[in-house]
Amino acid sequence: MIKKIVFLALLIFTSFNIHAQISGRVLDNDDKSVIEYATVALYKQKDNSLVTGVITDVNGVFSIDNITSGKYYLEISFIGYSTNTISDIKVTSRNETVQIGDIALQIGSQLNEVTINAERSDVIHKIDRQVFDSKKFQNSQGGNAIDVIRNLPSVTVDGQGGISVRGSQGFAVLINGKPTQGDVTSILSQLPANALQTVELITAPSAKYDPEGTGGILNIITKKGAINGTYAQVNLRGGFPSIEPYDTQVVAQRYGIDATVNKRSDKWNVSVGASYQRNDKTGRREGDMFIINNAENRTTFLPSDGERSFDEITYNGRFNLDFTPNNKDTYSLGFFAGKRTKDRLADIVYNNFAVSPIDSDNRLYEFTYFNHNLRIRKGDFALGSFDYSHTFNDTSKLSTSFLYEYTFLGGPTENDNLGFPDESIVYQREFNTNDNPLYGTRINIDYKWKPFPFGTIETGYQFRDLDHEGDFVYERDGNLVPEFSSSIELKRTIHSGYAQLSGAKNKWDYNAGIRLESMERTYTEALASETTTNVFNYDFVKLFPSASVQYAVNNKTNLKAAYSKRVERTTTFKMNSFAEREHSEVFEQGDNTLRPEFIDLVELGITKKIKGGNSVFATAYLRHTENVINRVNTLAYQPNGAVIDSIINRVYSNVGKSNAIGLEIGATVKPSKNWTNFIGANIYNYAIDGVLNFRHRDGIERRYNIDSESTIYSINLNSTYNFLDNASLQFTFNYLSDRNTALGEDSRFYSPNLTFRKSFSDDKLVATLQWQNIDMGMLNTNEQRITTSNPNEFFTTTNYVYEVDMIILNLSYTFNKAKNKSKFIDSEFGKREF
Repeated sequence: MIKKIVFLALLIFTSFNIHAQISGRVLDNDDKSVIEYATVALYKQKDNSLVTGVITDVNGVFSIDNITSGKYYLEISFIGYSTNTISDIKVTSRNETVQIGDIALQIGSQLNEVTINAERSDVIHKIDRQVFDSKKFQNSQGGNAIDVIRNLPSVTVDGQGGISVRGSQGFAVLINGKPTQGDVTSILSQLPANALQTVELITAPSAKYDPEGTGGILNIITKKGAINGTYAQVNLRGGFPSIEPYDTQVVAQRYGIDATVNKRSDKWNVSVGASYQRNDKTGRREGDMFIINNAENRTTFLPSDGERSFDEITYNGRFNLDFTPNNKDTYSLGFFAGKRTKDRLADIVYNNFAVSPIDSDNRLYEFTYFNHNLRIRKGDFALGSFDYSHTFNDTSKLSTSFLYEYTFLGGPTENDNLGFPDESIVYQREFNTNDNPLYGTRINIDYKWKPFPFGTIETGYQFRDLDHEGDFVYERDGNLVPEFSSSIELKRTIHSGYAQLSGAKNKWDYNAGIRLESMERTYTEALASETTTNVFNYDFVKLFPSASVQYAVNNKTNLKAAYSKRVERTTTFKMNSFAEREHSEVFEQGDNTLRPEFIDLVELGITKKIKGGNSVFATAYLRHTENVINRVNTLAYQPNGAVIDSIINRVYSNVGKSNAIGLEIGATVKPSKNWTNFIGANIYNYAIDGVLNFRHRDGIERRYNIDSESTIYSINLNSTYNFLDNASLQFTFNYLSDRNTALGEDSRFYSPNLTFRKSFSDDKLVATLQWQNIDMGMLNTNEQRITTSNPNEFFTTTNYVYEVDMIILNLSYTFNKAKNKSKFIDSEFGKREF
């Protein structure tokens, strides 16, 4: 596999020719900020014929290559700005570089001053990121940000809702460039898809960014405009009744509404938003498990089947105020408050029996019972932020940011073992709950200036402080269970500083930097049955270097290379070493000595544009991870060391190191003017090697060898056909192959979807009708089997069957279209723990 990847990487670095080049930078005339995505068109001056066009990058820079001798002119435009024309550009030789310099665009007085007829590409490739246009993914309309990002070539969403980037569930999320520290699923599920403009996938981030995240960064850019006025948008969503009920007790409900109002003037920009979403999903859980008790020469079997459904309600309010008194100063104030409740119901029938000797058919007993397991997870989020930036006369810029967050997490779990079919018989009732208040603070100071003609220097400091407490109460049949009841607290303080150089010269784009980070972590725990407190400290001071370089072979082909060092920090949930009754047959707990993952990433890539709007890209990568954190199953033991025949222990722990060697490819294919296809795929070899050492309730440390390797791949297809002037049909298909874990395997998972879109009233009203998880009783769509085992100890496999053939209608109405510049803050700390 390694040889194949290296061979493919060598193939992408082809030979290149030297041609004339025209380059420059596009700025806002008022505040001198760079304008990203501005359109730069090159024309022959003698006959006004179009030669080519490009889009400015994140620094407002454009470069047009492969230009022959002659006289040309440029037209530079961006929505909301007046077009600027630069005439009499002379090119006299093939190896000449014509520097246009800075080009300023003036905000237009009327929206219709600029008309853009060109269609934006599905994906734009930059030196450090891929930029995806969210409007291309119609199947996400009315949904949330998860429905958008599942279409990206390296992103997968499995049957448990776990989001992965290049196979890793550890990645950071930015909202309009601002860092967050919440649980990524919670963050993305609260962002309406209608509010997204683009999604940036940064797989090898620079030193400017916090190094959090194994898989890199997803930067969510909300819709923006550039002119004054009032903007408002209302989105309604409603789901049709479930076609497959799965014998659930309560009918699934799916509906929602979100609204945004934005008022902008020369100095003020005010945004107010609110959202309410109900998103239930029905399904079933089919399980089989056996536990081997070698000491007593007995095997216990626990086959099970029953309902596993989710009821989820999310609502929030958002407010943001920007004040720009002049072209040098900007103030921003933001508030966010929200609530989220997610109920997971698992009503399962267990048909237990035991045999002895271990491999015999001699049944010792048979016992059938009904397990009612309801896990309610609640989260209240409240936070505020203040930002200030100042641009100096030499165009250098100072930016500061402060954020404070309070989050309350908690919720009970009911676990009742009852008779079957007579549920009035009570064998055991268990109840556990927790209260988890969290307090988080973040302060940033950044400075950017250009002391050299060849590059810009950025430097800054960040302070983050987290204080997360938790009180856990465990009751059985109404009585407190002291050995399962506890109090914990995680405190984490991080200081970090960075410096980096970035620039562009001729055909080269480059950046390089280093980040120094100091972290102090203190984890404190105490059992209700004990008077002493255990304290676990973990500190580090580390350097996180990064570098990227991109070379433009011509105006159609770019080569790039990058290196980045990352860290995946631990959450309180994964460190809580006291067991929780997750299901009738599962204890779930963390590891109080859990260490962060440290990641080294190297990647090599090529992007190439082809005639007719077609394009291809390929990136080969190597990701090495130390201290890999996995959720693994082990035997459960009594305090006296005896095996518990009916329960396994599910733990989070460091299991060693891993290597992922892969190739990511993608293509935009347009067979005709009205038919566009975007295809992305990721294939990688994933190997885990190490040892799991875990201390069970009996106090004895046990050792499990970890040695697992597999080739994993995923495919995302998006095919859109436009007909009439305002209607389209889109088919999407997401496929994730089997993949290995530390002690088992997760099965393939796939989902086909079909969306019809129609706009009315000059595109102000948009209706989308979605058919999600197409199955028709034939395809086994939206199912995933998770299997773990350890020879001579246990085997467990569970098939999660989720709802298929869901029909959803979305309506979106926009007032004063194309004038939105609303932006909101989001949870920094708490959602990570939800």
